[in-house]
Amino acid sequence: MHECSALREAIIKGEAPAAASEARKLLAEGMKPVDLMSEGIAPSMAVVGRLFEGGECFVPELLMAARATKEVFQIIRPLLAQTDTQPKARVVLGTVRGDLHDIGKNLVAALLEGGGFEVIDLGVDVPAEKFVAAVKEKQVQIIGLSALLTSTLPAMKAVIEAFQAAGIRQQVRIMVGGAPVTKSFATAIGADGYGESASASVDLASRLSGG
Repeated sequence: MHECSALREAIIKGEAPAAASEARKLLAEGMKPVDLMSEGIAPSMAVVGRLFEGGECFVPELLMAARATKEVFQIIRPLLAQTDTQPKARVVLGTVRGDLHDIGKNLVAALLEGGGFEVIDLGVDVPAEKFVAAVKEKQVQIIGLSALLTSTLPAMKAVIEAFQAAGIRQQVRIMVGGAPVTKSFATAIGADGYGESASASVDLASRLSGG
């Protein structure tokens, strides 16, 4: 049994070099990449998510932890590919057209990766047709739509309508989130789920993927 406490501490504190060094050490000691992910990265990002939602850490700390996670993923991702470890599901994330905010989306992406999902981040101001193209090209199981501005909420509905028009709505599960989004709004536009927080979005993705 490998001890991951130093790795978890480095990620939670946002110490990217230390996290990368500890990850390399654990791998050299024989820890499997998938175990490093499930025992080191996933619990760390779950803690960060809870601290952020509880007001105990703030955006700078959150982004530092996400950066530390990415450093570790750069090390283990090729190793996971070699072992043919399959992700829980492939998720496409994006902030909808007209909205340039990405902090919430970025946190969800980090937590999803830590939870064993493959994440394709389309960025911000993403048009509906780009989401549709991603599903057609990359065999995506889940779409995550983010918005921070009330004025861009109609763009979420436009994405779902674009999937319906393309005849591929039944191929994916669509989850939505962001400050102005509510459960009733998600239901009204035909989304499959609503993530009221970053950690809740990860739980939702697990349910939608059957995990």
